[in-house]
Amino acid sequence: MNALTQAPKPTENTGTEALIFQDDPQFWFEIVRLFGAAEYGGSTFGEVIAMASTIKSGDYDSWYDGMNRFADRLADEAADQLARGHKVSARDNFLRASSYYRSADFFLHAHADDPRVKRAFERSTACYRQAAALFTPAIEPVEIPFEGTTLTGYFHNADTTGEPRKTLLLNGGLDGSPEELHWLGARAAVERGFNVLVFDGPGQYSAVHSQGLHFRPDWESVVTPVVDYALTRKEVDPKRIALHCESLGGYLAPRAAAFEHRLAACIADDGVYDLGATSLGLLPPELRETAGTALFAPSAPELDAALDHAMKTNTVAKWYLTHGMYAYGVDTPRAYLAACMGYHLRDGIAEQIRCPTLVCEAEKDLFFQGQAQQLYDHLTCPKAMIRFTDAEGAGAHCEVGASRLAYARIYDWLDETLATVR
Repeated sequence: MNALTQAPKPTENTGTEALIFQDDPQFWFEIVRLFGAAEYGGSTFGEVIAMASTIKSGDYDSWYDGMNRFADRLADEAADQLARGHKVSARDNFLRASSYYRSADFFLHAHADDPRVKRAFERSTACYRQAAALFTPAIEPVEIPFEGTTLTGYFHNADTTGEPRKTLLLNGGLDGSPEELHWLGARAAVERGFNVLVFDGPGQYSAVHSQGLHFRPDWESVVTPVVDYALTRKEVDPKRIALHCESLGGYLAPRAAAFEHRLAACIADDGVYDLGATSLGLLPPELRETAGTALFAPSAPELDAALDHAMKTNTVAKWYLTHGMYAYGVDTPRAYLAACMGYHLRDGIAEQIRCPTLVCEAEKDLFFQGQAQQLYDHLTCPKAMIRFTDAEGAGAHCEVGASRLAYARIYDWLDETLATVR
């Protein structure tokens, strides 16, 4: 059996046992994701529990309503606080409002023209920018030149001296936002003396919402312009630029590092070697053997029926396929899986990485079980692996819910790695 036929189903490993939404692992994962956001100000436990109590399992409309209602209230309260000069209170409420708006439209992308999608995106971005201006130093929105347009980003300065510092390029995956990366790495790195340049690439939050730019596998074409931009800033030490990407970014980061050799270090969190192989885990085992051919056939009714069945019976598959079509700019689940086949580090790509690389592996990764080890095994550069377990509360995809634990280990490795750069 090859890697495709061995691919596990996404629901075989769902992380910490669900306490709510026990019949919907995708809803539960998103709730854990919001719990984790609390560690750097993106939520509070009580608010998430209160929102969840209003949501009906599997009901995307009730999910939006529950999240949006809280976000609207917090945004209004923050605006009032700012008008009365209470800047810390306003900053905190704007930050959480941004988080909840991002989550609100998470399940609506099967209908991208739904006005709720546009509103949630615009409100999430606006609230974050209001919060960003209230940090010290202020978090700076930036536009990074890219192929005749720009990519959205934020520059987090570690201090106000302007002196060149070690700098982290931070990028998400299939479904996150540059605003969410505030609590998914950016502030943890700033606390450790890094400057951080957060950015969105094609297919990601701002690029797909506002420009219709869709995913592409050659992520070096994205990261190279980001490095170019970083090198224009006096605060960036050109010899100590590292790249950290999360979720699908576990493929994007090593792919970029294989071709962009100005990076001093690379972090794949969690590691992904072959997205196509793991995506085929959505299919029954008997179809995986022939799926590689059927995906590209003019007609494949049996495969189409299997994907339709998966979307009706598997909450993870329903979200993964509908959002994937939106982010990749394709019209059918089969076309999305076909596109995923091009996202791999086979054929010697992983072996081209030169910089020290850290591969993270969550014990019960919801999407990429087993992929981190495959990536690690193919690396020929200086390498390390950190495994996170369910027993320590960090077994979920990208260690959501255990950020303080995860970023301590990840950025300690990065600190020690960059300390050797001369």
